[in-house]
Amino acid sequence: MGEKGNPWPEIFIPNSWKEAANSIAFNSSDSPPIAFICGAKNSGKSTFSHHLLNTLLDSYYKVAYLDTDLGQPEFTTPGCLSLHVIDEQTPDLTILSMKTPVRCFFFGDTSSKRDPKAYLDNIFRLYDYFQMEYYKSNELADSNIQLPLVVNTPGWVKGVGYDILVEMLRYISPTHVVQIRISAESKNLPTGAFWLDGSQKRLVNLIDISSARQDSSNRSLLTQKDGRLMRDTRIIAYFRQCFRSDLNITTKNELAYALASHPPYEVPISRFKVMHLHRQVPFSEIFHSLNATIVGLAVSSLKPTESKTSTPWCVGLGLVRGVDLSKELLYLITPVPGYNLEKVDVLLQGFIEIPTCLLQVRGCMSPYMSMDVLPAN
Repeated sequence: MGEKGNPWPEIFIPNSWKEAANSIAFNSSDSPPIAFICGAKNSGKSTFSHHLLNTLLDSYYKVAYLDTDLGQPEFTTPGCLSLHVIDEQTPDLTILSMKTPVRCFFFGDTSSKRDPKAYLDNIFRLYDYFQMEYYKSNELADSNIQLPLVVNTPGWVKGVGYDILVEMLRYISPTHVVQIRISAESKNLPTGAFWLDGSQKRLVNLIDISSARQDSSNRSLLTQKDGRLMRDTRIIAYFRQCFRSDLNITTKNELAYALASHPPYEVPISRFKVMHLHRQVPFSEIFHSLNATIVGLAVSSLKPTESKTSTPWCVGLGLVRGVDLSKELLYLITPVPGYNLEKVDVLLQGFIEIPTCLLQVRGCMSPYMSMDVLPAN
């Protein structure tokens, strides 16, 4: 953990960030905080959110984390909206950490632009689940059973992105709103409680901090990111979970070869309903369109009952290695355990692409399957 004054020595955390996190984590309120982190692109929202998560874990045995950033999620692959319950700190904030969410939606895109309404609906359903399971007061239970929540948001803060952020703030009604401001003032959100109109009176703690990138004399994670590379890295890390952690796979090429030879699950096509997100596909092409794609694995019985528009809860992602229409079989590679895969009856196809490096191996995504397959009951 490092010395007490600097528990995460791998990156620079400004004093203003530490003070902001402490003011949220060690507040005197009877209820745990609900902290909403917002700001322009590359301002450091994910880094601060993770630092706040670690700080809250000094006071709470578990902390909920709602990730609404489709392009750069903290614990899942791109295209997912997720709710996590975290019970241990991450000492090194530079290390990519993949975690299994308690609830997840597969939105199927790295931006909400294609369908802002569905995006908001999915976030609202995740927040409702948090309220019901981890925050709703229970007179018969100890109040400590309620968990604090950190909400991480995307950096699209202008135009429709601003409108989406306002809707999120009004629905979630956080106890604390942290706005990270960058030096380019025109790219920042308005100051104050900008999402409330004059008729709305809510108690909220407003915290403004500056991006750590403005302090060029100190080391920080907040450097300009190659978005595509970051997204590919997360997808690669996810499918690396198909193999034992002690297996010697250290490069992208090694992973590509490992996936090429990894026995896929053999699943009857008739078992699945296919939902194409944000587009329509002719009925005759539905299963052809799945070949060599990443799909969300969903369970229809887990669809939020109060929602008419949300897709079912997603239990993980799969890589469709091949489709054999003559045998009416689909070949699937996924780290989702078999006992969960047995429940999957919906495939969600969006626009999340397989990293190019995983396609550059002969036979890796070939539709011609060997006999080395795993049956899925």
